[in-house]
Amino acid sequence: MQVSKVLLAEDDFDDRMFFETFVTGRTDMLLLGAVGNGAELIETLHLRNTVHELPDIIILDQNMPRLNGLETLRLLKSKEEYTHIPVIIYSTYISDNLVESCLHSGASLVLSKPDGIDGYKAMLDKMITVVSIKDQSS
Repeated sequence: MQVSKVLLAEDDFDDRMFFETFVTGRTDMLLLGAVGNGAELIETLHLRNTVHELPDIIILDQNMPRLNGLETLRLLKSKEEYTHIPVIIYSTYISDNLVESCLHSGASLVLSKPDGIDGYKAMLDKMITVVSIKDQSS
C-alpha cells in the first residue's frame, strides 16, 4: 500500500488538531506537517523542495489569513515545481462560486469541512481516492 504524504494549511487550531488526529490513525496517509496559512505553506514547500521531499497532497483551508486557500492554490499552480501536486480545498462554507473558482484554478477537489469522526474518515477516504486516480492517470 502506498502512503500519501500530506501537507496541511489550516489556521484554526481545533480543526488542525482534528485533522492531525484522524490522519495519524491511518496507514495510507502520513502528515508531513501543518501550517497556519498559505504564506507559511509556500515557505514550507520551498524548504521541502530543496531536500526533494515534497508532499503527495496539499490540503488548504479556504479561510486563512495572509493567503487564503484559493490565493495559495493559484500561486502553487503558477510554479512549475508544484503543479503536479494535487491540491484540495476545504472550508466550513462551500458556495458554487468557490467550487467553480477552485476547480478552474487547478484544485483536484473542493470539500466541506466534516462534522464528527465519520465525516473526517469519509473526507480522508475521498482525498486518497482522488490522489490514487491521479497517480493512475499519470
